[in-house]
Parts: sequence; structure tokens; C-alpha cells
Amino acid sequence: MSGLPFFGRVYPTIAGERITLKFPTGKEYAEWAALRGASRDFLQRWEPAWTSDELDRPAWRLRMKRYREELSRGGGATFLIYLNDSGEMAGGISIGNIRRGVAQSGQIGYWMGERYAGRGIMLDALRLTRGYAFETLKLHRIEAACIPDNNRSIRVLEKAGFTREGLLRSYLKINGSWQDHYLYALIEGEYQVQMTRGTAIGI
Repeated sequence: MSGLPFFGRVYPTIAGERITLKFPTGKEYAEWAALRGASRDFLQRWEPAWTSDELDRPAWRLRMKRYREELSRGGGATFLIYLNDSGEMAGGISIGNIRRGVAQSGQIGYWMGERYAGRGIMLDALRLTRGYAFETLKLHRIEAACIPDNNRSIRVLEKAGFTREGLLRSYLKINGSWQDHYLYALIEGEYQVQMTRGTAIGI
């Protein structure tokens, strides 16, 4: 099977200095629901409209089923973000819509709990995920889209080395309305240059 280089119940984990990205096993429901629920107003502006059962356990089980199927077929990988010092869950990040063949590309998506925003955690998560995409999954290109007035998302993408390529008009239905999005992308060769420069100056 082409795609992700892991199978069955061997779930990927990506460890960094401050955070660790873990594929959810299904046992994280209570912490996930509490974090998402506490951050509802903070998140809803940037996400598809929440369903009435968004945080219910049955919906969580369906979510886990979808994540595992996506992982198994090589279509993507979803991670929860954990702080190394406290073990707390801070958010989530994914690489999805993976296309092989002539494309060799994937799309990044992410969310952050409100109380953890503004601490550089998502930048760390993006850097770990881009490394995973290029070094483990061997992708050529990764993309991310964000609403033009989502300044925090724009800053974190640009700090992670992504380049704005254009405007996608009426691209996704967010919180009940179709929204334009900026398209950002990072190419494998650009990532390698960034890593070489970072190593040279001790980053």
C-alpha cells in the first residue's frame, strides 16, 4: 500500500523539545471535549459550523474511526498536541488530503485551545509536522489555507516558512458562510534550505 509508512495499531508520535504530537487512540475524549468546549467561541469563527453533537462521545467515536481509516489508507494523519512539561493537551494538527502520483502533496490543518494561544506552541507543531511531511511521508509540497483576517494563522504560517501563493475565492464554508482563503505552501526544496540555514546558525 502506498502512503503512510505505518500500519495497524502502530500510531505515529512526533516528539519535540516543548511539545509532542500524538495520534489519538480514542482515550483522549474527556480532555479533548473539555478543551474544545472551553474554546468554542475562540474557535468557531475559523471552523466549519459545529454540529449539535460536536462534542458528544458518539461523534468522537466516529471521528476516531475516520482518523484511523485515513491513516490506514495513507490519506493523512491527525495529531493532538501535548505540552511536554505538563502533559496537557493544547490543540490539534493534521496533514490530510494526501495525494500521491504526480502530486505528492498534502494539506495542513490545525486548531489551538484558547488558553494556549499566543505561546508559540502552534509554530512548534507546524515545524514538527512539516518535518514529518517531508522526511517521513516524502511529500513534495504541503499547503495550508487561512481566512485573510486570521492574523495569528498568517503569522505562524509565515514564521514556519510557508509562502502565500494567492487568494482562493469562496473556498470553504466556515461558521455557516463561504469564505475566501489565502493559500500558503511550502516545497520540499525550500524546507531543506531552511533546515540547512537553521542548522548553520544553531536554530
